[in-house]
Amino acid sequence: MNYCISQREEYVKATAQKIAREKIIPQRELLDEKKDFPYEIIKELADTGMFRLFIPKAYGGDGGGDTELCIIVEEIGKACAAVATTYAASALAATPIILFGSENQKMKYLSKIAQGSLASFCLTEPSAGSDAGGIQTRATKENDSYIINGAKQWITNGGEAEVYVVFAATNPSRGARGLSAFIVEKETPGISFGKIEDKLGIRASCTREVIFENCKIPAENLIGKEGIGFIVAMRTFDHTRPGVGALAVGIAQSALDELIAYAKQIKAPLSLFEQIAELYTKVEAARALVYSTARYLDSGAKDVSVYSSMSKLFPSDVAMEVTSKVIELFGIFGCRRKYAVEKIMRDAKITQIYEGTNEIQKLIIANTLAK
Repeated sequence: MNYCISQREEYVKATAQKIAREKIIPQRELLDEKKDFPYEIIKELADTGMFRLFIPKAYGGDGGGDTELCIIVEEIGKACAAVATTYAASALAATPIILFGSENQKMKYLSKIAQGSLASFCLTEPSAGSDAGGIQTRATKENDSYIINGAKQWITNGGEAEVYVVFAATNPSRGARGLSAFIVEKETPGISFGKIEDKLGIRASCTREVIFENCKIPAENLIGKEGIGFIVAMRTFDHTRPGVGALAVGIAQSALDELIAYAKQIKAPLSLFEQIAELYTKVEAARALVYSTARYLDSGAKDVSVYSSMSKLFPSDVAMEVTSKVIELFGIFGCRRKYAVEKIMRDAKITQIYEGTNEIQKLIIANTLAK
């Protein structure tokens, strides 16, 4: 189903499919094997306007919404989840600036991202993943500046991004209510990067530790005001978790496409297609949830947290179930790189983890039900 997508959204989808077909699929095996960062592909996405889509028109963008972003992420995710993650991470980092940034911040940084500069969202730490209240990174006010000290871990686009949205405690005694969000530029003295992580999946996506040692930034780089960092992060996730769901749908669909082609090739019995039918139905149900949530967000709805969590929880669980079952139905051939399904399964796992583990999504949904 096309979910009543507009003519513009159809164009966006066709453009993403073309890039996936011509630029990503021919390289994805090598990108995964060598952990090569997809510079040329990201440039292609920028040149075709994909980075402008999620930026408001006033700041050099096209003013697209969550639905368009989900369309792009799903189509690119079908080809390579690592490339889709690299792209989507910039949208993730742009969102706090879009929602809470000052006019000067929007003009300065969103225009850069619209032109294709990568951005990075720095929340997770070695001892603070899903528990934002445990963040140890500190930001201390000194005159007209903030001094940031600490380290962030598992940061997508770390070292490659030009713009970093960083969450740090300005009032540690208040826990999550003492967090604030800041913009840090890559060239700022005091910011450095650890080694590239060697990961199970999304291997071409660059994941690094980001380290702050007396990193001095202007006070004007504070996003919003002190103490609202947790709200900034949660509101951001409300808008970006459907994108994780869209990536999961793309991953699952890709695995099914590989299996269907293989089943036809070997002239498999109808019983195999009956098993595929069950998986296919679950993927379509996941897709329906993702796009319903994205449309709801684009309508300007406010009570979105529970639906955003659902649109990340269900599709990512479906992606893991489908890719695991596809490997099983392929048999030993599913472990061969020739069919790509082993890579697709490795890529699926991360969708259950980043932007809040699925256990956190269940907790958000449960809290809503309890209220």
